[in-house]
Amino acid sequence: MAPYQFIERPTPFNTKGGLTLPIFAVTPAHIETGTIDPIALDWARRAGYKAESGSLLLIPTAEGHLGGALYGLGTNPSEQPYITGRLARALPSGDWHIETAPLTANRLALGFGLGSYRFDRYKSEKSPAATLMIPRDADAADIKRQLAGVFLARDLINTPTNDMGPVQLEAVFRGLAGHYKAEISVITGDDLLKQNFPLVHTVGRASADAPRLLELRWGKKGHRKVTLVGKGVCFDTGGLDIKPAASMLLMKKDMGGAANVMGLALMIMDAKLKVDLRVIVPVVENAISSNAFRPGDIYRSRKGLTVQIDNTDAEGRLILADALAYADEEEPDLLIDMATLTGAARVALGPDLPPFFTDDANLAHDLTEASLKPTIRSGACRSIPATKRISAPSSPILPMRPPAAWRGRLPQPSSSSVSSARRRVGRISTFTAGLKPNDLIRRAAARHRRSARSFTISARACADAMLKRVAIFQIHSLRFKSLFYACRIAKPLHTFARHASEISAEAHRVIPVHAMRLAADR
Repeated sequence: MAPYQFIERPTPFNTKGGLTLPIFAVTPAHIETGTIDPIALDWARRAGYKAESGSLLLIPTAEGHLGGALYGLGTNPSEQPYITGRLARALPSGDWHIETAPLTANRLALGFGLGSYRFDRYKSEKSPAATLMIPRDADAADIKRQLAGVFLARDLINTPTNDMGPVQLEAVFRGLAGHYKAEISVITGDDLLKQNFPLVHTVGRASADAPRLLELRWGKKGHRKVTLVGKGVCFDTGGLDIKPAASMLLMKKDMGGAANVMGLALMIMDAKLKVDLRVIVPVVENAISSNAFRPGDIYRSRKGLTVQIDNTDAEGRLILADALAYADEEEPDLLIDMATLTGAARVALGPDLPPFFTDDANLAHDLTEASLKPTIRSGACRSIPATKRISAPSSPILPMRPPAAWRGRLPQPSSSSVSSARRRVGRISTFTAGLKPNDLIRRAAARHRRSARSFTISARACADAMLKRVAIFQIHSLRFKSLFYACRIAKPLHTFARHASEISAEAHRVIPVHAMRLAADR
């Protein structure tokens, strides 16, 4: 049985055998030593081809027809296991096969398949694309399964809300469950109140499409219990605390958590894993109407806790509070929640580093180790590991927004210091609010090759400078605004700087937001 498809599309793979054109995936060493096809090698040398990462060189036949292609992998192809994703768009249309490559067959084919994704549902004319023959030693079923899961998540997120509201998302959920003969239940509208999901109802009641809770069960009792929970806000206006137009533009993606758990569930069910699977998706649209929930309202959650609404744009944590409480009632062996919960995570870590939070130190370690492997390259970030935990400071954390006296006077990093930062990763820098750097800071900054005038110095330089008074911890992200945390410090920052340096060395030089709260004890 083929994997479930929400949007049917032609396969990126072919089965034409000898009728396909060859692709020689090569490194600079192959060109230098001449260990590829002689005709391809001669053409590459005449063209000055260097086999740089992602570079493509088409090879003609003696008659002037297209005869094949050289594809550069760079000097370290293992660091980009799915580099063939670029091939799917770079190659001219036709049928191709990998002739030689220093990577595993599964990675080559999966990378090509991932790169072949196109969301052209609304286009009347669809251009032909290149196809690749799956190598014989690759696991074709597993590759197609992974692509189906990823494409389902991408399709759901890319579809605009007029075609992917709560009603349509439920229809896809039912289609997925029916394809794999899973059990499904749906609680809709006022029935949410009767069955004690008050926060889900509260957030979604203003929409023309009623809020609902979707639940899927698959597998056999007695197997390990795995529960997936996904945030399903089909569109987020921000509610009465309405978002500005620019922030609302892409809010069709606010059901990305639901899309991802549905894609993961597809892979689990298609692979017939021996688990007792449960998928829970609270689905709402955070709309504005006369019955929309308001700032200052107080509601009681499924767990029995009262919740005061300070901002209606914090709707995700409300619906997830009920969903997670419901998921935890059966005490699963593994509970995973996925959500586009807060833009602050993206501000802090950039668009390529998804943060995760867990109270399970072993799980955090396993996820981190997996994310650092070159075969995955997810760039996940974690909170401080159990072996290096530090007690939180006794001094209170001040509000995220700097006090009025500081506004307009916060020194900004110079362009030179920002350009020297590693792209797509955060780094912590510190400075004193409203103070010029003294000689000690200048010397410390110079030792770390940073401009003292930029007011940004590394965590280690901060320890050398023995800063006191009030320090601002700022995470720089090249594409997003800076996120400020103010913390009153009464002692030098040796403790914070030491641990920040250790964490930085471990996690791709990325400092989690949690680390900023762990300054020296008062």
